[in-house]
Amino acid sequence: MEPTSRDIPIDPAHAALLLIDVQNYGIDPKGGSFAKIDGAERDEARRFLDHVHASTLPNQARLLRACRQAGIEVIYTVIENLTRDGRDRSLDYKISGIDVPKGSFDAEVPEIVAPLTDEIVIPKTSSSVFISTNIDYVLRNLRVRSLIIVGFLTDQCVDSAVRDACDLGYLVTLVTDACATHTQERHDASLRNNRGYCRQIATAELVAEIARLSAR
Repeated sequence: MEPTSRDIPIDPAHAALLLIDVQNYGIDPKGGSFAKIDGAERDEARRFLDHVHASTLPNQARLLRACRQAGIEVIYTVIENLTRDGRDRSLDYKISGIDVPKGSFDAEVPEIVAPLTDEIVIPKTSSSVFISTNIDYVLRNLRVRSLIIVGFLTDQCVDSAVRDACDLGYLVTLVTDACATHTQERHDASLRNNRGYCRQIATAELVAEIARLSAR
């Protein structure tokens, strides 16, 4: 029988954790997204980076451990060109100046949440991973129904993935304190706006849920 609510627990046997754009480009002080900012923007970036490293990344790491222990599939998406010169990028990325060369420092995932050898890493050059990659095909091959989403930025690539995943028939759980964007105001506004598309839950609650369900 089809579910009649989004507010239901995940199905560990048919679940995946999707980490969106957890990479040096957007969360390392040396990352490309911070290369040309100054003044007030630099102060905002410093506050954002402090929050990411003090809270968001540790929450992602905690959730990652729980999913791995429960045998839940882990998938990463990273902004990364398929070519060195970025000619394959979307028009939007070219206009926005988002350019992450293949194999570059900017494309790397930080050690605290680095993928294991057999975990899937999918490069993308659009806001929604469902637009510029074959992730929907991969998820269906893996028989995924419950999709747990974390990452950056809450109001951009994360939000786009949440909405597209819902339209494609996945039950989405967005982990509210395992994603972030440049200001708390933007983060909170995004959560309000996509509440109708997904279940929203904090890391501690979801970790406890995974432990409870995987123990059955």
